[in-house]
Amino acid sequence: MTVALEISGLSKTYPNGVQALADVSLTIPPGMFGLLGPNGAGKSTLMRTLATLQDADAGTARLGDIDVLRDKDAVRRILGYLPQDFGVYPKVSAEELLDHLARLKGLNDRAARRDVVTTLLQQTNLYDVRKKALGGFSGGMRQRFGIAQALLGDPKLIIVDEPTAGLDPEERVRFHNLLADIGESVIVILSTHIVSDVSDLCAQMAIINKGRVLLTGEPLALTERLKGRVWQKAIPRSDLGTAKDVLPVISTRLVAGRTLVNVVSDGPPGDGFVQVEATLEDVYFAAISGKLNATAGEAQAA
Repeated sequence: MTVALEISGLSKTYPNGVQALADVSLTIPPGMFGLLGPNGAGKSTLMRTLATLQDADAGTARLGDIDVLRDKDAVRRILGYLPQDFGVYPKVSAEELLDHLARLKGLNDRAARRDVVTTLLQQTNLYDVRKKALGGFSGGMRQRFGIAQALLGDPKLIIVDEPTAGLDPEERVRFHNLLADIGESVIVILSTHIVSDVSDLCAQMAIINKGRVLLTGEPLALTERLKGRVWQKAIPRSDLGTAKDVLPVISTRLVAGRTLVNVVSDGPPGDGFVQVEATLEDVYFAAISGKLNATAGEAQAA
C-alpha cells in the first residue's frame, strides 16, 4: 500500500527575489489530492520540485523510504508527471510515441511493452485514433495522451499540473472520469485553479496562495465551516467599490446582467442580503481574501 507523501518546511526563492514557496508543509495521502490556488500561487513550483525538476532552498519531502529532494532517481522510477505544458512530436502517432516513451521507462520486452501501450490507449479512450499523428489531436486528446504517458511504469506518485485548463466542458468531464479511475492506491496530486476540478474529484485538498498553505482538509468539511455564514445580494456595479470597502466581500460575479456579491458574516451584513448555501468556491475565495483562517475558520474584518 502506498504511504503518504510528507512535505515539511519547503521553501523556494528565485534569483529575482520572488518567494514561490514559503514553509510549505503538507501530508498527502493515497488518492486524489487537490492543490488549489490562483495563477502564480506557487503550485507549479511545488509540483516541479516534487517531480525533481528543480531544487528547493529548504525543507524536506519523503515518500516512505524515499527522500524526494535528494534521491531523484528513486523518485523518477515511481513518478508519473503531466506538466502544464508538454510538447509532442506532431508528425508521430500516439501509438509510436507512447511505445518510444515506454522504452525510455525501461519496458524493454517488446510483447509486454505492446500490451502496456494498448492498455493505456484503451484506458484513455485513444485506441481508435492510435495511428493518428499527434499534431492532429484536440486539446482534450492531447491531455489524455499526457495521462497515458504519465501512467507508464505503474507509478506510485502521479502529478498533474493544470490538466483541464482550456478544455471544453465535454473534454473536462471525460478527463475527470479518467483521473477518477486511476485508483485509490496511488497518490495523485491535481494542481489547478479551477475549483470544480477539486470539488468533483478530490477527497483531500489544500489551498495555496503567495507560496503559503492557507487551508487543508476535506472539501466537504471545509465547506461546512462556512455553513450559514455566506450571504448574497445583487447590487449596481457602480456600488461595487463601496461594498468592498465596508463589507467582508469574498467574491463578485455578473449573472444575467446583475452583479452578485457574496459576503462572509455570522449574521445578516445589511438590508437585502439573503443567506445562500456555502460552496467550495466560497471557501476558496474566503481563504484567498484572508477571511477564513487555517484554524478557527472565523471570518476576518474586511
